Amino acid sequence: MRAELKYESEIIRINQFDWDFISSIHITALAHLYEFAGQLRQVNISKGGFLFPAAQHLDSAIKTFEQDFLKSIPLKINDKAELIEIVAPIHAEFLFIHPFRDGNGRTARLFLNLLALKHGFNRFHFDMIEESRMSEYIKAVQSAADKNYVPMKELFKSFGKN
Repeated sequence: MRAELKYESEIIRINQFDWDFISSIHITALAHLYEFAGQLRQVNISKGGFLFPAAQHLDSAIKTFEQDFLKSIPLKINDKAELIEIVAPIHAEFLFIHPFRDGNGRTARLFLNLLALKHGFNRFHFDMIEESRMSEYIKAVQSAADKNYVPMKELFKSFGKN
């Protein structure tokens, strides 16, 4: 909540949606809980039997993520369909990389909502990720391993409904 309030109040001044900004969101949101807030994880982790990329490869993975996804965010996004085409792959890749020890989902959701707000769109309704759709969401994240973003794009279409 602290990070959401801070960055939403500063949305007019936010011009860089890059790795440094993502890291600052993580620090603002979680520094009161974790001394490692904003730092790439130094440990290997898995969730539900799924092993995330090894910690030793994170620096390289983040550089590629920034180059391939963040630097290609246009200065103007024209409609909701274009927004989804941009944010769904970012979300899937970020969660697949899982750069932080904790707080990846919260950080990713806030980052993408700020991007949407910056371009004049409403927030995504991430609350639609309920137990009944959690397996669909996890499969969409895992599809990023194969650079398949269609499942996440389909989910984002439902997140964007008012």
